[in-house]
Amino acid sequence: MLVYQHNYVNPFLQESPMPAPQRLVIFVADNHNRSVLGCYGHSVVQTPHIDAIAKRGTRFANAYSTSPLCCPARAAMATGRYPHQTGYWDNVMAYDGAIPSWMHRLREQGHHVTAIGKLHYRSGDDDNGFTKEILPMHLHEGKGALKGLLRGFDAQKPKEPGVMMGLYDDLSKEGDTHYQDYDRQITEQAVAWLREHKPTENKTSVLIVSYISPHPPFTVAKRFLDMYPQKDMPVPPEMEATAFHPSVEFARQLDGMPPQLDRAVLQRIAASYFGLITHMDEQIGIVVQQIKSLQIFDATRMVYTSDHGELFGAQGLFGKRSLFEGAVGVPLILAGPGIQAGHVSEQLVSHVDLFPTLIDMTGAQRQPSDADLPGVSLWPAAQGQDDLERPVFAEYHAQGSRSAAYLVRQKNEKMIVHVGMPTQTFDLHADPDELHDLHSTAQGDAIERRLMPVLLSICDPQLQDDRAKAAQRAKAEAYGGQHAVGAEAFIAFTPPPGVSAEEAWASLDAVSGAAR
Repeated sequence: MLVYQHNYVNPFLQESPMPAPQRLVIFVADNHNRSVLGCYGHSVVQTPHIDAIAKRGTRFANAYSTSPLCCPARAAMATGRYPHQTGYWDNVMAYDGAIPSWMHRLREQGHHVTAIGKLHYRSGDDDNGFTKEILPMHLHEGKGALKGLLRGFDAQKPKEPGVMMGLYDDLSKEGDTHYQDYDRQITEQAVAWLREHKPTENKTSVLIVSYISPHPPFTVAKRFLDMYPQKDMPVPPEMEATAFHPSVEFARQLDGMPPQLDRAVLQRIAASYFGLITHMDEQIGIVVQQIKSLQIFDATRMVYTSDHGELFGAQGLFGKRSLFEGAVGVPLILAGPGIQAGHVSEQLVSHVDLFPTLIDMTGAQRQPSDADLPGVSLWPAAQGQDDLERPVFAEYHAQGSRSAAYLVRQKNEKMIVHVGMPTQTFDLHADPDELHDLHSTAQGDAIERRLMPVLLSICDPQLQDDRAKAAQRAKAEAYGGQHAVGAEAFIAFTPPPGVSAEEAWASLDAVSGAAR
């Protein structure tokens, strides 16, 4: 049973005086922490092109990934459904087109939907809903990160100790990678598409421009790195080791993290991360400039978001794979004709809202089978009509975790339920960095009493944990069992199209074997 079901009314068709736009361009980043954007208030990072999109439209201050890992996050972005509803749990069980996506809905109604860049679905051989896929990145060798199927510590532990420090510390440096080259190829293809594609009359053409940045490795060109002097870089506050939740301690041990993170190391990582974000922002600027040069800017709507965030040291962790704000929070911006400019929405939203929102933004229609989608259209919020009572939900069932975790937030109260471990509660107004878990305090107990019924109205935590693990055990057996899967290489990142894994590893000479 879901708490967000509504009788759907297409507000674009009924309320907007604007005709459907000629084009909808959706920019998707990978691993972009919501707070690390100029338009979100960051004092250092330079993102002028994304900031300009926000100035032209509505920025959502409280947007969330439905599951902070590439494949389950992107499956939810496509289907408008949570992982426990679809079975796309992890970076092995990826979207395969079996459940209709918003792309299918638009294509069925005569819209041209093209994707360029990273999708991280099962395969381009599946019908994922697109008219065309260009330079798509999908599961590595069609399998993905098999080690993530093994949820126990011994099975999951990478062969090389300190793998995360190898990926983040050693590779946060000046240079160029296949990933940055992939970003540039994506931009080139997007510019070519904009020049060559002619929209069908009265049908919005949709272009997804999906970059790999700022995903690790945080190796970035000198001109971007020079913008961020290491000694001046702000870093996330780190919790004291004694305050680590058991789920955090498990993840830290799994990744071979040191007891405390050195501030100078964190500053070097932050400088490289910020530089990679500015690199990606520049690529977006090239695409937007092409839209302007073709004189179609005023007839083009835009979206900017990321599949999930990046902790880069917060809570003593790197990466995503947790329900802390740095990992699960995402930027989300809607812009263009008919959307309120310069507006900031405080409504709690998530990627399950993209399905109905994108249908609205193109003037299309949902089908009767979409009536049970948990998301809502964000078109009213983009007109300044916020629903500030609405809660938001996310979940996690994959690598780096021993058991399932579930997030519920309403207003500034946040609860994270861990199966088999203590619940965490936070007051995000008083404690935005989530340094003070209120569990077992009077305030924390009150938050739990208010938010637990919301969670139970969405799913049964234990049941869904059992379902995910059963599916993962079955998938591991299909690949030869636990020992065979445990012997698989640790996949820290997926090579881009046209690049072998060996070529990708060879280009990262500082990794010292940690990423293999």
